[in-house]
Amino acid sequence: MTEEVKKEEAKAETKKEPKAEAKAKAKEEKKEEEKPIDKMTAKELREIAKEIPGVSGVHAMKKDELLAVVKEARGVKDEAPQKKKKVKAVKKVYTVRDLKLKIAKLKEDKEQAREAKDKNKVEVLRRRINRMKKLTRKVAQA
Repeated sequence: MTEEVKKEEAKAETKKEPKAEAKAKAKEEKKEEEKPIDKMTAKELREIAKEIPGVSGVHAMKKDELLAVVKEARGVKDEAPQKKKKVKAVKKVYTVRDLKLKIAKLKEDKEQAREAKDKNKVEVLRRRINRMKKLTRKVAQA
């Protein structure tokens, strides 16, 4: 019976070895198919930073610091995304007096729209007047 037990143990051991090898291969494949450094979590970055020689205090580092250390160790250059050029609108410089004259004109137009029973135009003019009033307050403070 002891021979049979030894044979079964030997078979079990041979079965375990391929599993261990398979796990090791799976880990290697995961390293190859690693997600981009910028997308990694702080925990993942810490694990990588621990393996880098000469780096200490990994657990106290924040994600930004960890990213910098890992990128430096791997020789990855940090490329900033290209910024889109914004077209600046030219703003007119108004005085309070100019704005109040425009408001008076808009109020007249609003009354004419009311007499014509054009509700949409009345609403549009009301909002414009409201914006102009807010603008007068801003201009007065500046």
